Amino acid sequence: MNTPDLPSFWAVIPAAGIGSRMRADRPKQYLQLAGKSILEHTLNCFLDHPCLRGVVVSLAEDDPFWPSLACARDGRIHTAAGGAERADSVLNALLRLAELGAGEQDWVLVHDAARPNLAPSDLDLLLAELADDEIGGLLAVPARDTLKRVGRDGRVRETIDRSVIWQAYTPQMFRLGALHQALAEALVSDVAVTDEASAMEWAGRSPRLIEGRADNLKVTRPEDLHYLERLWRGRH
Repeated sequence: MNTPDLPSFWAVIPAAGIGSRMRADRPKQYLQLAGKSILEHTLNCFLDHPCLRGVVVSLAEDDPFWPSLACARDGRIHTAAGGAERADSVLNALLRLAELGAGEQDWVLVHDAARPNLAPSDLDLLLAELADDEIGGLLAVPARDTLKRVGRDGRVRETIDRSVIWQAYTPQMFRLGALHQALAEALVSDVAVTDEASAMEWAGRSPRLIEGRADNLKVTRPEDLHYLERLWRGRH
């Protein structure tokens, strides 16, 4: 894929989460993987891309771990205040992008801080497929396992048709102005949004799904980290 055919973009990494399910002594994005923190690996998925205009990382107040990372002194990386929820952190990052000169029609890619295994080919695919899209979209993977809907008693109520179910991944790619408006209005209306696509959906838009690699996983539990350690053994 020729880089000149790809659009320029900004990246936003919300990194203010705690990640309590990891049962670790620090937020999961700062756990070590192949000699670096997960967050450093995640940032490296974007930093050397020729179409990148800059990155904003949203950090928790008084984050004691970020200043110790070498990338904290990288001029391409800027920071914003993290919020109580992901939507707050992303909204603050978008405001920071505007301060840096980003325009309302600029593409913004929001990516999970603990999703360090984004393949360059998936990033380029997302950029290429959505370059001329009116709305934007996200990487996603079709559901492969049988899905069950359960009741409060823990018993199966029905089997869901998995042919129409996809798992939403990141990056999620939208125009800065449209995403800012959707997130701001959702927050004002006290609407719970779990990712950027759900904010756009609530605003009446239909993001496009781009099928990506299943190994672009988010580190959520200890076994996820162990899987990546095995996968990366000898690669990094």
